[in-house]
Amino acid sequence: MSKYKTIIGLELHCELITNSKVFSPSRNSYCEVPNSNVNEIDMSFPGIMPYLNKEAVKKALKMSMVLGCTQPDELVFDRKNYFYPDLPKGYQITQVTKPVGINGHVELISNGKPFIAEIHDIHLEEDTASLDHYDFFSLIDYNRAGVPLIEIVTTPCFEGADEVVEFLEYLTNSLKYCGISEADTKKGQIRCDVNVNLKNEAGEYVTPKVEIKNINSFGNVANAIKYETYRQNKALELNQTDELCQETRRYDETTNTTIRMRKKEGSIDYKYFVEPNIPRIKIDSKWLEEIKSEIPTLPNERLKTYMEKYGLSEYDGKILVRNKDISDYFNKCLFLGINPKIASNWITTEIMSVINKESINIKDLFLTPERLLQIVKALESNTISSKQAKELFALTLKENEEPNILIEKYGMKQLDNDDELESIIKKILDNNASQIEAYWNGKTNMFDYFVGQTMKETRGKANPVKAKEIISRELDARK
Repeated sequence: MSKYKTIIGLELHCELITNSKVFSPSRNSYCEVPNSNVNEIDMSFPGIMPYLNKEAVKKALKMSMVLGCTQPDELVFDRKNYFYPDLPKGYQITQVTKPVGINGHVELISNGKPFIAEIHDIHLEEDTASLDHYDFFSLIDYNRAGVPLIEIVTTPCFEGADEVVEFLEYLTNSLKYCGISEADTKKGQIRCDVNVNLKNEAGEYVTPKVEIKNINSFGNVANAIKYETYRQNKALELNQTDELCQETRRYDETTNTTIRMRKKEGSIDYKYFVEPNIPRIKIDSKWLEEIKSEIPTLPNERLKTYMEKYGLSEYDGKILVRNKDISDYFNKCLFLGINPKIASNWITTEIMSVINKESINIKDLFLTPERLLQIVKALESNTISSKQAKELFALTLKENEEPNILIEKYGMKQLDNDDELESIIKKILDNNASQIEAYWNGKTNMFDYFVGQTMKETRGKANPVKAKEIISRELDARK
């Protein structure tokens, strides 16, 4: 075990859901046809003037509230000046003077241990164009240029890959819960930069900060952190100080390593100044209250309730809160009176299996919470067995019919009439004298054989509890 502690900070970029871009009327939608969602503002033609998208501001402020940040009294935008082919203006409109949120925090749980994710700031800005690199040339797609983007910067508060992934999952779920972003990594709608270095036991940094750029999945984020932690520890152990410098690296999926891109000789001077073409805008406190009222119960709050109030495990709770529609389905089950653990078991096993296999939303599933209640009630009243409950679940989805109707249609009611069961079991025992003798000679697994024969004879309809009681009684009578 390393004597050094890994310290991690994050910088995340999340594209927002809006009809148009943040400073132009161009359509804001994912499109695989290059340069189809652009206009003169996105291309930075001479004489263009930006105008602000109110919905983008609203969603940025909402996310700052979700992350427990303090909102500013006014909106101020700044110019970040640098030259790169994906930035047609030669500068990016962003926020430095007064970001939409500062000094936030979120309380989370990782592997049963609580921790706090600290937010340094969150700011609203415009995305850059995207570059496609080929062997001898590069192409620029301006569809992404000007897409509203929030950048979320944490403090160096994470102490391992598990905490980072937990925060990223919470962040992604919250963005989706609130309708702020689709947060689809495959579409580049959420991108992550990771800063990693090590501290000694005295709390002193012993390695310079290494930035790993544009990691495209949470699994790769975890792998990059684990490798970079190993690399820095190994360099310290072997006294390879030349391998330890402030630098930017990239994660390589093929080798599962980080690779140096460039050294950092100091911080870049972006020559920030207040954007002159967008006036300062006073933020109305009533508007902030209106935005806050739209925030639903968030994943971490739901998880805490599921664990503390309903006794679910951390694992099951996290499966339920990972998707708002699934969590809402579970909540509806609770409202209908289904036992929390029973509802959770059905959702995390049978229902999740179906929606994943069919690639459908749980809202489109024919088996609504009300229909699940019919199955649960039939099982709890011993009308059907647990095996029949699963068969009824499958039939409900196959035939798109009410479970109670299907119970009658297929004669699925359990056989629990004592006289009828006793008659069937006596006949089975009469025909299995040698098995009875083996049972009394110590081969106790023959009892399960008799149960199996009873279920076979009744085509699975026998009440298993009553069947076992009668078999036990009849065996005792035949000693």
